[in-house]
Amino acid sequence: MSAVKPKKFLGQHFLRDQSIAQAIADTVDACPATPVLEVGPGTGVLTQYLVGKQRPLKVVEIDFESVSYLLKHFPSLEEHIIEDDFLQLDLSTVFQGAPFVLTGNYPYNISSQIFFKMLDNKDLIPCCTGMIQKEVAERIAAPPGCKAYGILSVLIQAWYDVEYLFTVHENVFNPPPKVKSAVIRMTRNHVADLGCNEALFKRIVKATFNQRRKTLRNSLRQIMGKEWKGNSDPIFSKRPEQLSVSDFVNLTNRMQEELDTSRITNHNKPSLP
Repeated sequence: MSAVKPKKFLGQHFLRDQSIAQAIADTVDACPATPVLEVGPGTGVLTQYLVGKQRPLKVVEIDFESVSYLLKHFPSLEEHIIEDDFLQLDLSTVFQGAPFVLTGNYPYNISSQIFFKMLDNKDLIPCCTGMIQKEVAERIAAPPGCKAYGILSVLIQAWYDVEYLFTVHENVFNPPPKVKSAVIRMTRNHVADLGCNEALFKRIVKATFNQRRKTLRNSLRQIMGKEWKGNSDPIFSKRPEQLSVSDFVNLTNRMQEELDTSRITNHNKPSLP
């Protein structure tokens, strides 16, 4: 189906296996009956099966050559192709503010950025499915205590239930990537509010995993200050991969209390003459 040359700088690897394409498209069936936005349709190997879902469908594609191909082979999508960079797109305008399912054979070089954008728009995206690098999929789905568990695991699992669906081998792509791929589905959980300062929560998760070999007592000093030593609570002797999402929420609230106390104390200190 491909008459478009894959472009390395766009992270394009065109799927050739039709049965896998249909299986990926079918992952949206378990999601709410909302519109679907496909990211990076390329030559439409996934699009052809999404069109048949009888749900409103739009696709966003930055590659002008792929857009020309899609217009020729999917004329019904003419008014529904968004020629733009997904990462720069205002998602509230795609379906006039209505929620939608996000799916795609995501460009490997920006997959993490796509999911951070999903988190920023979690109230618009009740479900996200698609194919990414196997390593990234394993990180997103990883439970606490394992090596793959990290920033993406915590930030996504705070808001979404994650399913690792199946693995895809390299030989079904043009060109074959150097890594295996995997298909996942993320469905919004029932959490409406984390119960903590979300900005601080993200800072703590990123700060601790960026120094994941250090204990929390050491890695948190970049937020709390160099003189901060924590207390005797055993949690500060742990490393970040040992903490669940709820542990990070509780930790955030404790750090918020200490930060607030520190500000009050410093504010009340007499100024030097």
